[in-house]
Amino acid sequence: MTITESRPDLPALASQYAENGFVLVKGLLSKAEAAYYRETSHALLARLNRADDPTWAAARDMTEAPTTLRHLHDAQFYDAAFSRLLVDPRFTDVAAAVMGVENVQLHHTKLFVKPPENGSPFPLHQDYPFFPHTHHRVGAAIFHFDDAPEEKGCVRVIPGSHLAGPREHDESGGFHLPDVPFESAVPQPAEAGDVLFFTYLTVHGSGVNVSDQARTTWLVQYRDPADPPTVKTHDFSLGQGMMLRGFDPTGRTV
Repeated sequence: MTITESRPDLPALASQYAENGFVLVKGLLSKAEAAYYRETSHALLARLNRADDPTWAAARDMTEAPTTLRHLHDAQFYDAAFSRLLVDPRFTDVAAAVMGVENVQLHHTKLFVKPPENGSPFPLHQDYPFFPHTHHRVGAAIFHFDDAPEEKGCVRVIPGSHLAGPREHDESGGFHLPDVPFESAVPQPAEAGDVLFFTYLTVHGSGVNVSDQARTTWLVQYRDPADPPTVKTHDFSLGQGMMLRGFDPTGRTV
C-alpha cells in the first residue's frame, strides 16, 4: 500500500487540541488508503467470524429498536496492515504533538463497524475511568476508513470538557454520564481518511447509524510512557506497551 505524504501544521493542531480537547485532522490518509483499510477491516471480521456484540447496555436506552455493533481488539495482531499504520509517522507525529511529548506508547486498539440501519450508539463518557493514568497524558485516535456523516452515527464531543478533569461515571451498563445531555455534544462528521484525535478526558459518544451503509473506524489508544497507570486494566490487550514513536524512558514492560 502506497503511503502518501501529508504534513499538517503540528503547532496549530496542538493548540486546538489543548483548547478543545480534540482535533479532526483532515485527509491524514488518502482516499485510496482508507478504502484499502476498509476492505481489509471487513475481510478480517468476516474471516474471524466472531459473534460477540460489544454494545453497552446503557446504549440500548438511547434507542427504541435493537442495535448491533461489530468489533475486534488488537487488529494489528491479525493483519500486518494495521501494524504498519500504528507506526506511520503521519499518525505518531500528530499524537506526540497534541500530547506535548516526544514518545508515544500503545495502550490498545479496537476495530469497530456500525452496521447499516441499526448500528449501535455510544452514550457520552470519558475514556478515563476505563484506564486511569497519573498525569492524564493519554489520548485516542479514530481512523475513519469510510465517510462518517451524522446519519452514520459519527463521533460527538463536548469541546473543552477535558479541562474539568475526571468525572464521576455511572458504572451500570458501561461507564457513562447519564446527566450530560447527548444533544450537548457537537457532531464531528468525517470523511474517509480523516483521523479524530482527543484526550481521554474529553466527553464524547456517538449516535446510531441509520444510514444504508456501514461505518468503519479503527480506534487507537496511546499514552506518554512516562505517565504511569493508577490501576492495572486492559492488560489483556495484545501489544500494550509497544513503542510507536521514540523510546520508553521508564523501562517498564506495560
